[in-house]
This record gives sequence, structure tokens and C-alpha cells, in this order.
Amino acid sequence: MEIVLIVLVFIALLLYIVWLPFFKSRSKDQNSKSTQASPKNNIRDETNVELYKEHKAEIEKDFSDGRIDEENYQYLLAELDNSLLQDIEAAEKESKIIVSNKSLSMLWPLSLSLFIIAFSIALYVKQGTLMAFITTPSAEHSNQQTQISAEQQEKSQQAQALAYIKELQQHLENSPDDGKAWYNLGQTLVSAGEFDMAITAFEQVIRIEGEQADLLGAIAQASYYRNNQQIDEQVQNLIDRALALDPNDPSTNILLGMHNFISQEYQKAIEYWQRVINAKRQGVNTNALQEAVNEAKSRLGISSLTSNKPTQTEPELAGPELTISVSLSDDIAKQLAQGEDKIVFVYAIPTNGQRMPLAAQKLMASDLPTVITLSNKNTMSPANNLSSVSQVHIYAVVSQQGSVGIKLGDFKAEVQNISVNNTETITLLVDSLVK
Repeated sequence: MEIVLIVLVFIALLLYIVWLPFFKSRSKDQNSKSTQASPKNNIRDETNVELYKEHKAEIEKDFSDGRIDEENYQYLLAELDNSLLQDIEAAEKESKIIVSNKSLSMLWPLSLSLFIIAFSIALYVKQGTLMAFITTPSAEHSNQQTQISAEQQEKSQQAQALAYIKELQQHLENSPDDGKAWYNLGQTLVSAGEFDMAITAFEQVIRIEGEQADLLGAIAQASYYRNNQQIDEQVQNLIDRALALDPNDPSTNILLGMHNFISQEYQKAIEYWQRVINAKRQGVNTNALQEAVNEAKSRLGISSLTSNKPTQTEPELAGPELTISVSLSDDIAKQLAQGEDKIVFVYAIPTNGQRMPLAAQKLMASDLPTVITLSNKNTMSPANNLSSVSQVHIYAVVSQQGSVGIKLGDFKAEVQNISVNNTETITLLVDSLVK
């Protein structure tokens, strides 16, 4: 009801403002009229008559004294009469103008008043009822507020992301070799759905810092989302390269776990996610991953009480173990000693022509000579490990570019057709230049 009173008071105030000048004007007109009706206030008319009489007496006196002749006498009397008539006519015209103004002065406040009242009635009719005008249903109001709040929050987040992207881009214009800034830009662009631009940003990090598993995994994730959550040949190649560098790379394993979860391959999803949890890497939200593992187990009918225990199909299970001694020839060791330390990849691939490593380890040239073990713990994929084949080819590659694969200018060693059940130490002497 307070709103109703406020509206009524506001309308009354408008009407008062509109009519106040009219009433003031009317009061003045009444005073003027009463003044004109009083004999004492007819000064103008009386003055004109007195002046007329005086001038006429002077003309008659001049005529009787012989100062003017008959013709001038009659002319002056006629002019005097005309002057009096003109003064009387001017007074009458002025009076008519005042009366006319009085008759029109009431139109404008009346018109404004009618408009205000008509507008108020029309607004009332449009709203249907007065209660509908001043109140709205509380549930509808709450839903509208919630919707507006969610939209505002989303717009705010988008605005913040765009501002951060712009800030990073401006920074990189002045510092194009800031790998951390490029990486942050790539992550933000992925969140904004700009996958092509994100891939370009991650590639800039590789240009600056070299090929690393987490960077390949980040590109794989962006490519996966760009490809409508499908793993095509390009995405699979990125995944293989990332896992060859680091079998426990979080970004790559999380991607594989999510892809298998979407495909309802819950056991595989658990294996990939559990691998990341067991690695205990910094910057990984293991609580969220554990919740994802629990959800996958729930869909498999496994109790979440066992969620913190390793799954029976994880790569820590016993299986083939190949002991490998890796060393450099004297000539290659001298060449490498003159430059920066190089990455060394030791891996086993199946003999059927598939290039995806079944197990791999990454070393540095400065670590050689050394003895390592390839087993199911070093697998790239739980479904493709040493236990899945009977024989393998084993390679040791000193990479000049720090990337997976054998390229021109790399140094390598290899042994062919080794049984996965071999128990003897396998010797790999890196002594060949890839041409």
C-alpha cells in the first residue's frame, strides 16, 4: 500500500504544479478587473477627457481673440476630436486582448491534467489489477533472480577470461620467449573453447622449452576437444609421443581416462586415473580424480570403500621384466660431451610392425652407462604392455631434438626379436648415426 500512496501523492503533486500558475494568474486578473471597475482607477480615461477640454478651451479662446481664423478653428477641433476617439479605441482593444487571454489561459493546465489522469488509467488497465502492478509472485521472482545471477556470473567469468587472455597477449608481444606465459595462455584458451589458438600457444612453449610430455598431453587434450571428443590418428600420435616421454604424464592419462569413461570402459578409465593418483605429482587434484575413480567403480558395482586400494589390473602387477645395459661408444660419448646433455629414449616395440612402445624409459646421456629394467610398470597403455606379446624389438635412441622417434642426426642402438621372458641382461651400445 505504500507504493499506492506514493503514486497518489506524486500525481497530486503534478496536478498542483500544473494548476498553481493558473490560479496565480486568475487572482491577478481579478484584481486588475476590480481596479478597472473602480472610478478612482479610470485615470487614463479621465486624463484624456480633461486634456480634451483644456485643448478645446485654448482653441476657442484663440478663435475668439482672433489668433486663428474660422477654417483653422474647425480643423483643430476636428483633430482634437479624432485624438480623443483614438485613445478610447486603443483602450478598448487592450481590454479585448486581456479578455481573450483570460479565456485561453485555462486550456494548458486542463490539458496537462487530463493527460496525467489518462496516462495513469491506461497504465492501470495495462497491468490488469493494482496488485499485479505493485507485486509479483515470489517463486517467479526467485527463479528470475537465480537465472539472472547465473547469467551474470557466466558473463563475469567470460569477461575475466578475455581480460586475462588480452593481458597475456600484450605481455607476449614484448616477451615472445616467455614459456610460462605461453602455457598459461594455452590453458586459458582451452577453458574459453579456443582450441586452435590454444594448440598454437602450446607449440610456442615446445619451441622455447623443447618437447615435453605435459606439453604434448596439453596439445592432445585441446585437439581431442576440437575433434568433438574423438581420438583420431593425430590425437593418438600426440598421446603416444607424450607417454613415450613420461608414462605417468597427468594430462595424457587424465584424457585417456575421461575418453574411456565416456565410452563406458570404466575399468580402463580407473587404470589411467589411478596411475596419476599413484604418481603423486604436484599440481594434480587427486581428490577430484579419486571421486572420478569412485564413480567409475560405482558404475562397475565395486564398493567405494576399496577406492583407495590399487586395482588388480594396474601396471604394478608382476609380468615380464627385461634388464638392459645401455652405454655409449667412445666416439659418440666424445661428441656428446662437447654440447648440451641429450635425452635418451629406451623402449620396446612389438615385432608385428606396430610403432606404439609397449614399455619405455627416458634417460639423459650423462646418465650412461646404466642398467635399467623395462616391465609392465613402464607401459604406455594397460591394454598394450609386455605381457601382451611374446617378442619385442628394443631400441636406445639419443635424440638431438629431444622428441620421440628416430630422426636424422640421432644416435641409436637396437636389438631384434628378443623374447619378453628373457632373463639375461641385454646390452645396447649406442654407436650408430641415423642417416
